[in-house]
Amino acid sequence: MAYLEVNGIRKSFGKTEVLKGIDFSLEQGEVLAIIGSSGSGKTTLLRCLNFLEFADEGTISLNDDLLYDGVSEAAAKKKLKNNDKLLRKKRLHFGLVFQQFNLFPHKNVLGNLLLAPTLMAKEDLSFKQRLHFEKSQEFASLKERALATLDRVGLLEKKDFYPCQLSGGQQQRVAIARALVMNPDILCFDEPTSALDPELTGEVLKVIRELKDSDTTMIVVTHEMEFARDVADKVIYMANGVIEEAGTPEEVFGRPQSEKTKSFLASRKNL
Repeated sequence: MAYLEVNGIRKSFGKTEVLKGIDFSLEQGEVLAIIGSSGSGKTTLLRCLNFLEFADEGTISLNDDLLYDGVSEAAAKKKLKNNDKLLRKKRLHFGLVFQQFNLFPHKNVLGNLLLAPTLMAKEDLSFKQRLHFEKSQEFASLKERALATLDRVGLLEKKDFYPCQLSGGQQQRVAIARALVMNPDILCFDEPTSALDPELTGEVLKVIRELKDSDTTMIVVTHEMEFARDVADKVIYMANGVIEEAGTPEEVFGRPQSEKTKSFLASRKNL
């Protein structure tokens, strides 16, 4: 069985069916690139994987552990919604880097990285232990991990800066570091360069390439065709809520079988 198994994922919003039965698998350390036009369901798929949305049907399994079963969707959704701790535990398997960075403007770079792991560490502590947590060895370890992660994305010297003092590319790298510091099993990117000027795109793509070199398992929704071809182990082309074509980069980009895939790739070449 593959590291990640996604089977039969369907999702509707009202009468609009956005995902119409998505199946794919991913091995540990692989990079999956998901390409397709706006409205094809790419972001909704990522949100279902990260439990920001709940699939109406289908299953999600990670490392032989069934994370979600949409066969009993109503019961599963109710169970997750009524159990914040369980929902957070499931979400920890996936780190999500958004298009718009979503950094907290009132916290500096280090504070942005430390917020989530600190809140999680305090969850089971007494009131008195929470008051003194920042003086504990556990907090010191969290801070050390956050600093090491900032160094990994080349921003250690910016640890005391606030988001407004950073370029768009730097803010996105902070967002990547914030996801990494939670040690997710799979790191997901939703168009990580779409909000950046072209000259800043390269520094973010460089970080993602370096993550691949360290065997980080990733799912990247991207409009950067050259990047997808160079970095991905597998490529999925989505159209109208279905996987129109899937394969290696050589197969999808070099020998596409679907007319929709051919048309999409031709349109990207003309941009």
